Amino acid sequence: MKTKTLVSMITGALVIGAASTTFAAANPFSDVPADSWAYDAVSKLAADGIVDGYGDGTYKGQETMTRYEMAQIVAKAMTKTDIDKADKALVDKLAAEFSEELDNLGVRVSDLEKKSDNVKWGGELKYYYKGDKAESGDRTNDTQYEFRLMPKAFIGNSGWTANARIRYYSNSDSANNGGSTNGTGSNNANGGTDKSDTVVDRIYVEGPLFGADTKLGKLDTYSDDVMGSGMIIDDNISGAQFKWNLGKNKTSYVKAVVGRYDFDADANLNKNTSYDGTGDYAAFEVGYKPADKGLSGVAGYYSLRNIDRNLDSSITSAPGYTGSGKAQLSDYQKAGSDNDNIWSAGLGYKFDKNFNIYGVYAKSNLDAASDYKGDDQDKAYDITLAYKGADSAKAGTWGLYTAYRYLGEFATIAPTYDAAARGYKGWEVGGQWTVAQNILTSLRYFKGKDLGNDYAGQDADFNRIYGSVEFFF
Repeated sequence: MKTKTLVSMITGALVIGAASTTFAAANPFSDVPADSWAYDAVSKLAADGIVDGYGDGTYKGQETMTRYEMAQIVAKAMTKTDIDKADKALVDKLAAEFSEELDNLGVRVSDLEKKSDNVKWGGELKYYYKGDKAESGDRTNDTQYEFRLMPKAFIGNSGWTANARIRYYSNSDSANNGGSTNGTGSNNANGGTDKSDTVVDRIYVEGPLFGADTKLGKLDTYSDDVMGSGMIIDDNISGAQFKWNLGKNKTSYVKAVVGRYDFDADANLNKNTSYDGTGDYAAFEVGYKPADKGLSGVAGYYSLRNIDRNLDSSITSAPGYTGSGKAQLSDYQKAGSDNDNIWSAGLGYKFDKNFNIYGVYAKSNLDAASDYKGDDQDKAYDITLAYKGADSAKAGTWGLYTAYRYLGEFATIAPTYDAAARGYKGWEVGGQWTVAQNILTSLRYFKGKDLGNDYAGQDADFNRIYGSVEFFF
């Protein structure tokens, strides 16, 4: 009897011991070992402002933590979207390590979900109306639908991603919504009245290189990351872009871009603001933007060289026409140069969370043809006063602005504006309103003059009405 009792006690102890070992492995309140890599990972995320630690807003970097406490921090980090690629890789690695604890918290990161999450899809459906009215003649009306898909694939834990943008666009009068060829004529997809097509206009990789956020491939580039004016260029190039974010709060940056700019007027239905042709593009930009309020500034150099423009017989009477397809950025340019060098600088001041004012100025080295009579084309500037601002993720937010814009053709390449256009000057007013989460509406009005025709005896007056609704997903 005693022997049986002893055997039962030993067996029970072994079972309990085995069970306790099993339970400890899944116990969310067991300590994360003090030498775990997870502490260094969370410390880096805390230094970068991605996480703030415990519920009281503190992070006790020298103390050990339970797996449950660590999972809470990781869960908060997983909600952040505006983080760089290196931090995103750390968050993904932590999520895999603490997946069981995150499951218990209701944050699911099963193997299947982690695998499918390697590719994320974003996109937009947009409808816009644009009505142009010159001094003489009736208003011309243009409406267009555009559907964009933007896949992003995470390349392991390297911090690199593969990105693309797929665009399908169709004007409302299109009879060819199933696709098209890029020919010429009066009833085709590109350049005619029936505009409908699908293009992949971006395909690139992005990740950390030389301490910079780096893009390589056919990528988007934008002038002025401080005020967000985009006065000189907002388009795609084939090449490389490096951006170094500097300072404790990353409020300063240095950006360098080099590549080939290939503008096809037929394939860019909503980008009729630049010449049709190719050129070697390079840019160098520095900027500072305060985290809250105060003075901001930007300065940059932008170069478009070895320009090869697709001239045709319709512009043989232009002042700068050379009789060949070479070396013309603008119809008004003096013959003999295929290099455009643009210097730009700007200052802004944010008074508080509602009011913001800025001015950006650019100057080109190009000269006008000797017989050109219009306003200066070698300069550009934008002075904007903005109140509040619409956030597409927050329903009910809205913003208003007024601006004076002078966009000389020599000093701009492909400006970002929807109402003001390259080669025009004048006043613009507008506003945006987020009617529901991820549904953004815009209305803009521009009234001004055509720089090339602003002299005696010519019709230079011009105005444009622009409205759009965008659905983000």
